[in-house]
Amino acid sequence: MISFFEASLKQLSIHHTGNKLVEEYYKLSDAPLKIEDELLGNLLMQFFLKPFEKVNEVYRFYHPNDNLQLNEVFHFATEIFENNELFHEDSQQLAKHLYDVANHPKIKSGEMYVAYFQKVQLEGEQLDAIGIFKSETKDTYLKVYPEQDGFGMSYEQDAISINKLDKGCLIFNVDKTEGYKVVVFDQAKSSNDSTVYWKDEFLKLKIRNDSYNQTNNVLGVYKNFVTQKMDDEYEISKADKIDLLNRSMKYFKEKETFDIEEFGNEVIGNAEGIESFKNYKKNYEEEYESPIADSFEIAESAVKKQARAYKSVLKLDKNFHIYIHGNKDMIEKGYDDAKSMNYYKVYFREEE
Repeated sequence: MISFFEASLKQLSIHHTGNKLVEEYYKLSDAPLKIEDELLGNLLMQFFLKPFEKVNEVYRFYHPNDNLQLNEVFHFATEIFENNELFHEDSQQLAKHLYDVANHPKIKSGEMYVAYFQKVQLEGEQLDAIGIFKSETKDTYLKVYPEQDGFGMSYEQDAISINKLDKGCLIFNVDKTEGYKVVVFDQAKSSNDSTVYWKDEFLKLKIRNDSYNQTNNVLGVYKNFVTQKMDDEYEISKADKIDLLNRSMKYFKEKETFDIEEFGNEVIGNAEGIESFKNYKKNYEEEYESPIADSFEIAESAVKKQARAYKSVLKLDKNFHIYIHGNKDMIEKGYDDAKSMNYYKVYFREEE
């Protein structure tokens, strides 16, 4: 969903934010960082953008009072997009805001980076993006270097690993009136007050619930339901699983709107299976706090994206792959007692 192939880093400001509850303070830089070393620039691109490679969920800014201008990060991001000369000044304001919302004694101090990127691709569209990142984890590194007839060694404490960025978000300059498109990550796995402050208090984000997101989520949930959950409840062959996936993809390619009752009847076709899928969908919504409507307009772009992940290949040992695209009644499974092996019988009219 996110591609950085043509992306470039145009501006970067670095500040430090502490935890005021334990009497730590913030330190603001006076000017943006000048990046004149090409290798450093490439390392920074990897440091900032690599964590987003597997991020799929898109969010929007919001404010509890339904006034987006009261969302501090939205406000300062908008100023930067509209007047790039305010970049560093607004990065300082963002650092102050992060310091103010870090109201938990376990929140770690660390470096805060505000970056401006060009040509970051999101959902097929190249856009400018503002990145806000925080690094909290420090490491000790050993350095080995040639010395006279052998080698010497030194170390550096409290250094930052380019593979350990702790928190980040990318704000894309699109859909401003709806709260922009925002992607976010947080390496912290727990959900206590010391971790949720990044997304909930600092950024104030909500799930984007447009047709693309709804289509993408339903297809993803259904695929996992068929390939993983159904084995726990039913004895179902791989050929039948592939058939269920093919029928769901056919439904989404032919219909303009999704309706869960219609989908259940036309694709699953079994009352017990329909109820099981609804429960699986409900559990997903609760676990990921990502509500999926029972009816919505189908987004063709999301269908194309998910179609690449829908596999219709039946792999038989290392000898054969059978691609099933149509009627599953044209393939039968059996067992040969003489050879003590399973077999498939495939019916067809013409050989192409």
